[in-house]
Parts: sequence; structure tokens; C-alpha cells
Amino acid sequence: MKKLIQNLKNIWSIDELREKIVFTLLLILVFRFGAHVVIPGIDPNKISAAAAQTQNNGLLGMFDTFAGGAFSQAGILALGVMPYISASIFMQLATVLVPQLQKIQKEGSSGQKKINQITRYLTVIVTAFQAVAYISLLKSPTYAVALIPSYQPYFFVSTLFVLTAGSLFVMWLGEKIQDKGLGNGISIIIMIGILSSLPQAVIQEFQSKQVKGGGGLLIFLIEIAFYIGINMALVLLVEGVRKVPVIYAKQLMGNKQVGGARQFLPLKVNAAGVMPIIFAQAIMFLPTLVSFTDLDKGGSIVKIFGDHTNVWYMLIYGGMTIAFTFLYTALIFNPKEMSEDLKRNNGFIPGVQPGKPTADYIGSIMDRITFPGAVALAVAGILPGFAQMLGVQQSFSYYFGGTSLLIMVAVILDTLQQIETHLLMRQYDGLMSGGARVHGRSHVGSGI
Repeated sequence: MKKLIQNLKNIWSIDELREKIVFTLLLILVFRFGAHVVIPGIDPNKISAAAAQTQNNGLLGMFDTFAGGAFSQAGILALGVMPYISASIFMQLATVLVPQLQKIQKEGSSGQKKINQITRYLTVIVTAFQAVAYISLLKSPTYAVALIPSYQPYFFVSTLFVLTAGSLFVMWLGEKIQDKGLGNGISIIIMIGILSSLPQAVIQEFQSKQVKGGGGLLIFLIEIAFYIGINMALVLLVEGVRKVPVIYAKQLMGNKQVGGARQFLPLKVNAAGVMPIIFAQAIMFLPTLVSFTDLDKGGSIVKIFGDHTNVWYMLIYGGMTIAFTFLYTALIFNPKEMSEDLKRNNGFIPGVQPGKPTADYIGSIMDRITFPGAVALAVAGILPGFAQMLGVQQSFSYYFGGTSLLIMVAVILDTLQQIETHLLMRQYDGLMSGGARVHGRSHVGSGI
């Protein structure tokens, strides 16, 4: 506890870091306030009642989670950052597959600015399409009771503009946090949206276990212990790397000798991040659309793809997560480019010839470490289903794995690493490093 208090004092004593934290918190408050402002033409009380009767699963549930509950409550920020995420994913894949965009990306900072600008324009288009779909959802029988009749002639146009402006505003908030705040802005906003419903989910789980008496409290404590254990395992998955030794040849630059250092090329066990789970969730949601047609009269398709506790759902979902992990890793990971970079900087892997042999060697290592990472990612994806099978409330089970928990862990780790960098730059102990600050000098370990 003493170490924690000292770390907090060190963080607050750094003017730049304190300003970044305060600025980030203020923009987060703006985002949370906007999430509770209801779209014009909708009765707030009636929309809350309609949302309470609806359980958004699959892709709609993910939308609501990322938007911090604004999606189900028809807030002006209902679409949140999802249009921007969709546009970013599309551009990320396009820069790999389209040669013209590859050339733009290789132009450095100017090229990245062009890519970002294209992403913003694409976000407007995606937002408009998603806004039209969301308006159709609001006009469905479930939510139509909340619509104010006198406002109906203006509802479509005004809601289209409000939702588009709201989504672009959230994108702007994310960029401002990125520029002047702490952490990755878009990721911070997503994490806050996810965390906003966690306290209520924990309270509901505790209340449901209290009904069972003393034994229920013990079960609740066991669930919390498992939840902490899953968080620790996901930290290992996110941070896990395979270090490939690299040696840089010695060079003479003037009168100085540079190079000759032995370093490591870190290859992430989970290079694809959370993207495979997002892709798999989106694909798994599509078959449930047959519920709006007469193609699935028996309801067997919806029963499989709409029930997270179904064994077939878990097997298909897990298999798709593994497949998407390999696919996405192959798209974003380029062993040939890494080999060329090593050769350009006079670096080589001991015992491996430069050029194609190095690329093949790096690729083979990546294939071997991607498989256990993909399996771990698939297990993390289906853990909420197992939690529900074991009696955990649905609202709390979402935090036992899947997209929500992975994003939370990754964003928190990234933010802590940025704080760690600020501390070490100013000669303070890191958040998780040993040593003490003596006479203005810090004897620290490796940090986080």
C-alpha cells in the first residue's frame, strides 16, 4: 500500500502527466454525459422500459457494450466509435491488399495523414448506413412505443444527422485524447463504455447469489477469484512474446564504432489482438438474421447461433476464432519485410542466412507461436458461455472473456506502460519496478 501511495504521488507530481490525466478524465466525462442524452423524438422513460425488456446479444450486444449502453437507450452517441472502428478495419485490410494504398502508407507521416483522412471520410459513409439501420430498429415494434407521434415527420432526417454528428464527435474525442491526453483515445473510449456496466453487473450477480444464503456468498467469492485469474491469464496472452535473437554487425562511423549489439526481435504470441474475436462474433451473428424470415421455421439455426451456451455454438465460434487468428496474422505480419529491415540495418539472426532464409525462419516461428495463441484466444472467446452454464448471470458473464475483457486488459496495459514511461523519464521508480529513488537517481528494473 505504501508503494502504491508513493507511485500515485510521483504520478501527480509530474506536471505534464497530471495535465494529460485530467484532460483525459474531462473528455471521458463528456462522453459519458453524451451517452445519456436521448435522441430527439423519443420518450426517455418509455425507451428505458423497452430496453429493459430486450436482451441484445451477438453483434447488437457488442454495439451496446462499446457505446456504454447508449445503443439500447437510444442516446445521441448510440453508434459510438463502431463506424470508425469498421472504417479503420477496412482501411487496415485495404492497405495490405491494395498496392496504391501500400505506396501511400510507405510515405511516412504524410502518408499516414492521408490514410487517416480517407478513414474519416469512410467513417461518415459507414455512420450514415448504420444510422439508417438503427432508425429501422427504433421503428420496430419493440422500440416504436417510445417514439413521440408528433415528431414522426422529422424523426428520420433529424435522427440521421444526430447519429452521424454524434459518431463523428466521439471520433473527435478519441483523437483529442490521443493528441493531448493519455493512452489511445479510441481504445480508452471503448474501455470506458465497457466498464460503465461492470459495477451494475457485479451488483446483480451479488444479489442473485444472496438469495441462495451463505453458500451463495461463497460461490460469489469463488466467481470473483476466477474472474481475477482470467484477467491474469489474459495479461500473459496479451504481453506474451517469443524473443528471436538478433545481432547487428559492427560499423565504423567517423571515429566511433557502432553496432555489434545483441538484441531481440519480439514476436507476439497474439499478434492479431482482439480482431479475430470481433470478426467471429460478426459472422456468428449473421445466421440469426433468418429469424426475420420463414427459412428457419423450427428455430434450430437461431437456437445454435443465438445461444452462447450451446455446445455447437462454442465449437463453431472457437474454430472460427482460430481460423481468423491465422488469417489476420498473415495479413498484418510480413516476415519478408522484417527480413529486409534486418538486412538494411546490418542485422542477422545467428545461424540463419539473410534474405529469404531469414523470412522463412521468422515465418515458421510465427506459425508455431500463433497456434497456441489462437487456441487461447478461442478459449477466451467462449468463456462467457461456460460462465453462464455454471450459473453466472448473463450481464456478468460477458466480463469472463470475449471481446470486452480482452479490450479492457489490452487498453489498461497500454495506458500503464505510457505512465511507466513518464515515470522512468523523470527518474522515478516504475509502477512495477524495484529499486529506490536515491538523490534524484532511480535504480529501476525493467518496468511493466
